[in-house]
Amino acid sequence: MTHVSPRRPVPAAPYPRGMTPDEVDEYARSLPGCKQKGTYARPAWYVDDRLVARVEEPTILVVRMELDVRERLTAAHPETFGVPPRFEKHYKVQVSLDHGNDDTIREAIRLAWEMQRG
Repeated sequence: MTHVSPRRPVPAAPYPRGMTPDEVDEYARSLPGCKQKGTYARPAWYVDDRLVARVEEPTILVVRMELDVRERLTAAHPETFGVPPRFEKHYKVQVSLDHGNDDTIREAIRLAWEMQRG
């Protein structure tokens, strides 16, 4: 007789699963006036022809961000937001879609949309 142990639940990840580019698209286009542009490989979302967010890689999103808000988000969610050296002087933050909290990512996109609506 073979002993079969009961299934154990898989432990939860230390963070939610994050978002996919398709989920970013769905959320960004739900914001009034926000339209998708760019290419299939690198979609971007704009409001009034001003950049809100752009996919850099399948798991990396760049979001426009006021510098003080960027500092707050990167300090509070370092697993999600980062500032590579090339962005230090720019109003942008890099977002890790696969390691981030989807609600926090949506909030960043919404803040960028508000900033760009002027």
